[in-house]
Amino acid sequence: MSDDTCANPLLLGWIKEWLDQARERNSKGFTVYKKAYESMSACPLVFQHPSEALQLNGLGPKLCQRLTDKLKDYCAENGLPMPEDPRTVKSKRTSDEGAAETQPKKKPRKTKTYAPALRSGPYALILALGGLDEHSNQSMTKAQLVETAQPYCDSSFTVPSDPSKYFTAWNSMKTLLQKELVYAQGHPLKKYSLTEEGWEVAKALKKTLSKSNQDTLTFDPPSGQTTNNPTVTLGNIITNSTDSSRSHHRRAQSILDEDTAHSTVTPIAIPPDSYRVQLILDTREVRSSKDRDYISNELIKQGIHPEVRALELGDIMWVAKFHDPMFLSKYGEEGDEIMLDWIVERKRLDDLVGSIKDGRFHEQKFRLNRSGIKNVIYLIEEFTVTHDSNTATAQRYHDMVNSAIASTQVVNGYFVKRTKNLDDTIRYLARMTFLLSNMYNSSSSFATAPTYTATNPSHTLSLLPTRHLSNSNPYLTTLSNLRAANPSITYGVTFSTFCAISSKSEALTLRDIFLKMLMCTRGVTGDKALEIQRQWPTPQAFIQAFEALDPRERETMVSDNLQSMVRTKTIAKVLSKKIAEVWGEAG
Repeated sequence: MSDDTCANPLLLGWIKEWLDQARERNSKGFTVYKKAYESMSACPLVFQHPSEALQLNGLGPKLCQRLTDKLKDYCAENGLPMPEDPRTVKSKRTSDEGAAETQPKKKPRKTKTYAPALRSGPYALILALGGLDEHSNQSMTKAQLVETAQPYCDSSFTVPSDPSKYFTAWNSMKTLLQKELVYAQGHPLKKYSLTEEGWEVAKALKKTLSKSNQDTLTFDPPSGQTTNNPTVTLGNIITNSTDSSRSHHRRAQSILDEDTAHSTVTPIAIPPDSYRVQLILDTREVRSSKDRDYISNELIKQGIHPEVRALELGDIMWVAKFHDPMFLSKYGEEGDEIMLDWIVERKRLDDLVGSIKDGRFHEQKFRLNRSGIKNVIYLIEEFTVTHDSNTATAQRYHDMVNSAIASTQVVNGYFVKRTKNLDDTIRYLARMTFLLSNMYNSSSSFATAPTYTATNPSHTLSLLPTRHLSNSNPYLTTLSNLRAANPSITYGVTFSTFCAISSKSEALTLRDIFLKMLMCTRGVTGDKALEIQRQWPTPQAFIQAFEALDPRERETMVSDNLQSMVRTKTIAKVLSKKIAEVWGEAG
């Protein structure tokens, strides 16, 4: 049913207007307005007042009240009388006819608008998000939002007010999400925007703020800064407070235009005496199920005190851990650690054989390559492989391992370190930790650390701000450009950001998923999957290519198209047929 044939075209038109706005903003309200639009469009009844639409599925009191307000404005603009609410008329008629006439009429209960406490966490977050352009798709990351909201809040967004608890002002974001005043989207870094209801609250807060401060905003200077300078810094935007011609809207609106306006990323240099090199072990790195602390205890004997935690990628890594836990919060970042450019994937020889056979070996290398870590170490522990006493079988496993090691070194460019046993591995990790500490000239916490001559003792560390990493500044591209310009500098992100980027689930793009799906077919290695993906960019394109062919031609479609590739990337007809059986439903 079109707008013209609808029984209530005026109401339908307003709902459609809100529906279109929600679609443009990618708002959660889109689903609500779509349901209301469909219900109103299909309704054959003519309503005298918007409140009558409450009987329709998808139209609640809040939406009906918005329609009522819209109708009042429409009637006032066109000089028309506002229809009476039938519920009010019915109530009045009952009062006139019955004995209840003498009783005072109850006032209709109005939906109470959410009003956060002055300078509370929700108050500051809503005001910060309210500085964006309502009619655009702008949003803020957590770091950007914390930086912008902090001047409006008496509590800290990064440090708990009570040392015995873990709650900060940021925990109030959960309240705003539950009340549907704010919605979050995006991976690996979430971005926050106001909903339709959130904008109403923000506008009300702005009016109150504007009256109390007479159209001027004052900000407490960050710690370490004086108030002698009349300029106020908000993120990368500097606004002169003496220039009365600049409005608050412009000041707040431009804070997060970084997603579109930033063409370069400005790293933050880290003083070498502000951190120490910390070894991190994955929780799965154990000697056995009954001796889980062996590696940690042996490292402690070597003078290294590792931290054990669940890692998204790799088995061992090193981070720069700050002496001041609040160091990164000055830059709007979380935690107290920055990733260093070294990561270890440890494989016992029997585990390496198993990972090659089940495909984990290629999947892990694929994720390591995407992590942006420059120095990847494949550490392989010797172990007697007793799969079969047959000489031919043993030789096959031997060839498989040698081929995997060669591929890791030549194709991936990773350093392969072979150790005799677990104790030899522990000694190697201790030496690496001492070496990195000397390399970065970090303040050492080691009681008796041996001295190693680093190849570049003046190696420096710089932080890539999380808020600068976006679609316009992709992580890997940014790293590549900066490393080419300054090869002696390690460019790292915070540990939490790295975990989000390296997550198996959160950071997967369509391309990543397609490659993983291809590699589920036995025989399709990472290199071959990449060549297939280059030829057919998406799963849909791949399936459509099969569907366009005769069933007999489908079996050799992949092998025919990739026959010009180098030997390691070509696909034999047998494997091509197997792929066609999965993707092309060939018989």
